[in-house]
Amino acid sequence: MKQITKIIFLIGFCALSQAQQIRRGTLKDYSNFDYTGTIEVLEKLANKKNPSPDVFLKLADAYYNNGKMDEAARWYERLLNTEAIIDPEIYFKQSIALKTIGKYEAANESMLKFTKVSPQDSRAIRFLSSKDYLDNIVDNSAFITLKNLDINTPLSDFGGILYDENLIFASSRDESEKIYKWNDQPFLDLFELSTDGAISEIQGDINTKYHESSAAFTRDGKTMYFTRNNYYKKRLKGDENNSHRLKIYKAKKVDGTWTNVESLPFNSDDYSTAHPALSPDGKTLYFASDMPGSLGSSDIFKVAIIDDDIYGNPVNLGSKINTEGRENFPYVSKNGTLYFSSNGHIGLGGLDVYEVERKADDVQIKNILNVGRPINSSYDDFSFFFNDKALTGYITSNRPGGKGDDDIYSFAKTECTQNLFGIVKTEAGELLDNATIILTSDNNAVSELQTDEKGSFEANFKCESRIIDIVAAKEGYEEDRISISLEVPKSSYENTTEARLTLKEKTKVAAIGTDLFNLLDLQPIYFDYDKSFIRNDAAMELEKIINYMKEFPSVKIEVKSHTDARGNDSYNLALSERRNAATKAYLIEQGNITPNRLSGRGYGETQLTNNCSNNVPCAKEDHQANRRSEFIIIEN
Repeated sequence: MKQITKIIFLIGFCALSQAQQIRRGTLKDYSNFDYTGTIEVLEKLANKKNPSPDVFLKLADAYYNNGKMDEAARWYERLLNTEAIIDPEIYFKQSIALKTIGKYEAANESMLKFTKVSPQDSRAIRFLSSKDYLDNIVDNSAFITLKNLDINTPLSDFGGILYDENLIFASSRDESEKIYKWNDQPFLDLFELSTDGAISEIQGDINTKYHESSAAFTRDGKTMYFTRNNYYKKRLKGDENNSHRLKIYKAKKVDGTWTNVESLPFNSDDYSTAHPALSPDGKTLYFASDMPGSLGSSDIFKVAIIDDDIYGNPVNLGSKINTEGRENFPYVSKNGTLYFSSNGHIGLGGLDVYEVERKADDVQIKNILNVGRPINSSYDDFSFFFNDKALTGYITSNRPGGKGDDDIYSFAKTECTQNLFGIVKTEAGELLDNATIILTSDNNAVSELQTDEKGSFEANFKCESRIIDIVAAKEGYEEDRISISLEVPKSSYENTTEARLTLKEKTKVAAIGTDLFNLLDLQPIYFDYDKSFIRNDAAMELEKIINYMKEFPSVKIEVKSHTDARGNDSYNLALSERRNAATKAYLIEQGNITPNRLSGRGYGETQLTNNCSNNVPCAKEDHQANRRSEFIIIEN
């Protein structure tokens, strides 16, 4: 949530101490939230010899406030390794940063340290009483499909809410706007996406050269509440520190145009009010603020709408909803359920969306429920809108895989489904496209698929426990078979099971003249002296030849049998013939190789492999090397 962190959370931003090591200009940029301009300077200072802890703090906070949590976690760790006096809030921020990058065990360790130094903090108490929070969040998760909207840009887009069937949202897409120093993007404006796909700035006096966002509309469609910087009647006002706070404004629709913009009476130059939301009856306005009486950086408040321009006193929703952290972006569905975003309640990281579960009297709070994945992620998830009749809505998130800093996602609740996702590769790791995938369950065919260009395939099933047998096949490869157990998932976040299959390339038939001794990396077919029976070691090698000839039934081979030079020549020739006949007989009898696929004869001592000819003294091993059989492909 890089862009809107500022628009939401000027709320309660802490005063910045000045350090002697940091030059005044850098501190001024930092104090003015010009983080993109100060990070580079702070990095250089942090990497110098003996940097002050204050440099680590400001650098970590700069990354934290700009949404770069991996760097924030790294520099908070550097700070915590110094001997500086540590604000307990640093442990909390480090925990948020570590969750965002998926390091939950380390995040929990940071929270445990936080509980020791701030045992009375409600966030510490909630953490200690919810050590199984990740399992609980999975239990709360639902079957939901998310879709990143096509309207998102590389900049910030957030806050989708429906008005007269059109989507109203905030965006930095207008590059003619002034540049916001927090992240070097244009200021936010409110836009409207019509049902025909056209996008335009909302008509009237709403957008200015400063930030506008977070709209809410009355049931008759004639009044809009929205958030804007403290800019009214062409004047930008600041508090005593010259920080430009946020205010909620009201506008009326006259002849199709929004006009008559007014600041609400409970606004102030000294604190922020933001993110309005209306109750279904239109009699209560919910909003976020850091006004006096807030428990944390920002709290959820409500105020009664007594008449068109008359409001009651704002009421803090109390410690069951609000924490010492940040609560914001309230939303009330048509059935009266209150939702909000928070980083103070136990969640997955960053801002998560929560639902207020009420007791039977519909007044008292029973529980605060994290709505689970995939609505929530380890990143910032906020600006929740939900049609509880159609079971559809919108959520904004800066999770990975989006188009920009913050993206708007549509979502819909779906029936329980099980997804099977598979990948088929070669033994070398290459992805195999156009492989045939056959799925069966209980010996019944389920589906036949083809892998795509990425070697992947997908299948969906109704939820029930089952075993899926998978066969992958492709011409020129040996089949692979595996079985996958599918269990009934608790949510769409965990309803995908992966399958990985590997196809071994079949050996291609060798060319005519190839010696199977070399091709199959055989050991020589040795015979004992003056014998022609097949030894056990020779039988193992002949089995390899049998397997090859079965794999390639068109192959015919010539068997060539040899003796050593001991004994007379005619005897050795006859011996080699007997050995040749024994070799072919083994292939036929033990391997069921048809006789017409085998030919050859004995060569006696006419083709020695070494110099051990007649009357030449040689070692026993040298003579044995000549007692052999060879196998030459003569037809393939």
